[in-house]
Amino acid sequence: MTDTLVKDSSDVAFMADVIETSKDTPVVVDFWAPWCGPCKQLMPALERQVKAAAGKVKLVKINIDENPGVAGQLGVRSIPAVFGFKDGQPVDGFMGAQPESELSKFIARLSGDSDPKEEAQTLVARAHDSLTAGDPGGAAQDFAQALQLDPENGSALAGLARVYLEMGNRDMAVEMVESATGPLAEHPEVASIRSELSLGEGAPQADAAEEDTELRDAQAAVDADATDLDARLVLAKALAARGQRGEAVDHLIYSIGRDRMHDDEAARRFLLTIFEAEGPESDVAIDGRRRLSSILFA
Repeated sequence: MTDTLVKDSSDVAFMADVIETSKDTPVVVDFWAPWCGPCKQLMPALERQVKAAAGKVKLVKINIDENPGVAGQLGVRSIPAVFGFKDGQPVDGFMGAQPESELSKFIARLSGDSDPKEEAQTLVARAHDSLTAGDPGGAAQDFAQALQLDPENGSALAGLARVYLEMGNRDMAVEMVESATGPLAEHPEVASIRSELSLGEGAPQADAAEEDTELRDAQAAVDADATDLDARLVLAKALAARGQRGEAVDHLIYSIGRDRMHDDEAARRFLLTIFEAEGPESDVAIDGRRRLSSILFA
C-alpha cells in the first residue's frame, strides 16, 4: 500500500491493503455501493476525519457490488458498513450513516487518541438521559457500547441489566449480574440491581388473581395476630415482590421494633436488601434508614 491516506481496494488486495497495513497503522474499511444514498453522505465525512487524523489511520474503500467476498465473510448485511482494523483484526465498527462527531470518536478510538473509560462514562450518561426520555432501546445500545469500551464499568453493566429487567427479560438481567466478578461484582449499582432481582425471586409466576390471593392470605395472617413476625415477613416479601416496597418497609420496621433478633434478624436483613435495591438516594431508603436508626440507636 502506498503512503496515501485514502484508497480504493478490492477483495484480491484486501490482505495487503487492510490486514498487513493495519499491523503498522490502523485501517478504516468502508464497504459501500454506488446506489447507496447514505454511503454517499458518509464517505466524504469519513475521508475528512481520516485526513484530519494526519496519518494515524488510513481509509480503504471497497465497492461491494464489484467485491462482495470480504463483505460477505464479515457478515455485512446492510451498507454503509465501516470496520476498524488493528494488528490484522477488526476491533470496532458500525453500520449506517453517522454524524461527523461520532466518526471523530470512532477514529480517535482506533488511533488511540481517546480514553475508552472516559468515553464509556459519556455513553452511560447519555443512556440515563435516554431512560428519562422514555427510550429504553437507545439506552440499552449505549450501555452495551459502554461495556464494550470498558468491560469493568459497573454503571454500564447495571444499567443494561436494569433495562432488561424493566423490559421483562429477567433471565438476561440475571445472567448479566451473575457475569460480574471481582471488584465489578461489588460495584454499588451492580449490588443494587442484584438486590432488585433477589426481591423479585419471591414474585408469583401465576396470574393476577393468584397473586392477590397470596397477598390476602398473608395480610389475613397479620390481621389475625399483629405480633406474628413470621407472617409479617411473608407479607413484606410479597409486597416487595410486587413493587410495594414502602409498605413492605412499614411491616419490617414494626417487626424490628418488636423483636429485632427474631429469626436471626431476618426482618433487618431483608430491609437492607430493599434499601440496596432502591438506592441510597431513594425516598424509601432515606425514610427507612431514619426509622431504623431511631430503633437501633434509641
